[in-house]
Amino acid sequence: MDNYFNNTSLIGLLLKWKYHLAVITIVAAVLGAIFSGSAFITPLYKSEAIAYPANINSYSDESETEQMLQILQSQDIVDSMVIKFDLLNDYKIDPDYPYWKTALMTEYHEKVKISKTPYEAISIVVLDKNPEQAAQMASEILHLYDEKVAFMHKSKRWEVIQMYEKQLRAKIKLIDSLQTRLQVLGTQYGLIDYSVQSQEIMKGYLKTFDGSNTAGVNNKGVAELKKNIEELGGELLTIVEMLQHESRTYVDIKVDYEQEMRFYRSNLTYSNIISRPFPADKKSYPVRWIVVALSALGALLISILVVFAIENKKRFMLQQ
Repeated sequence: MDNYFNNTSLIGLLLKWKYHLAVITIVAAVLGAIFSGSAFITPLYKSEAIAYPANINSYSDESETEQMLQILQSQDIVDSMVIKFDLLNDYKIDPDYPYWKTALMTEYHEKVKISKTPYEAISIVVLDKNPEQAAQMASEILHLYDEKVAFMHKSKRWEVIQMYEKQLRAKIKLIDSLQTRLQVLGTQYGLIDYSVQSQEIMKGYLKTFDGSNTAGVNNKGVAELKKNIEELGGELLTIVEMLQHESRTYVDIKVDYEQEMRFYRSNLTYSNIISRPFPADKKSYPVRWIVVALSALGALLISILVVFAIENKKRFMLQQ
């Protein structure tokens, strides 16, 4: 029952001051409409780009999307955006202000929001007073991302390419030295093919060869060739085997080297753009009806509190 009377008193109090409250609420709404206009608050236009990462591999446990998000938020990209769009002037920040860098970064991160969507894509939202510039800024962020990832990949690929080139030079030097030694064994000692020449020597000693196969070979020549094979045959086999192995290794390294060079010389992009940014035809900030509604509601609540204070003061004075 006490609550009923209290509620009745409250309603009666509001009805008593209804005209005052109505006038204050209407005036607050009108003022909210006036001060939320472009003359007092600079309207901002929103442009959004949505993209998925492409042609990248994650460095650790992070996903490709998280890696893309990390790179997009890097200071290099922020600095490039500040320079390209002259954001210090665009945001009206005085370069002589002692903390202009902090003010600039705060303003930038308030107007440029980069986040991950529920579908593992990246959303880039840019607010700017110029709708054309807002769209250009969103596009430029993706362009700078492609450039930064390309630089990161190419710098690492260049290190790998240099490693392969060093290996190839070493292999060529070794192969040349083996071929030179093989040539010496052939020209000075007559050692060309260990297996075939061994058979021919055996035939010479057993005198089982025919004239068509050994027309130019005498017993003295066979003996000398036998001596050379006994002394240098092992070296000949080793050199031939090493030459074959090093040639195969050289080809494998060459294939990897050419693959790295193809990637190094290619002009890949590292984002799949799902939604391209475009200039908005309607401002996104401030939302005028919200400003008006909050102004009216705030004025009404404050007015009610003031009314309660006035009525309580009157009661207190009457009780005295």
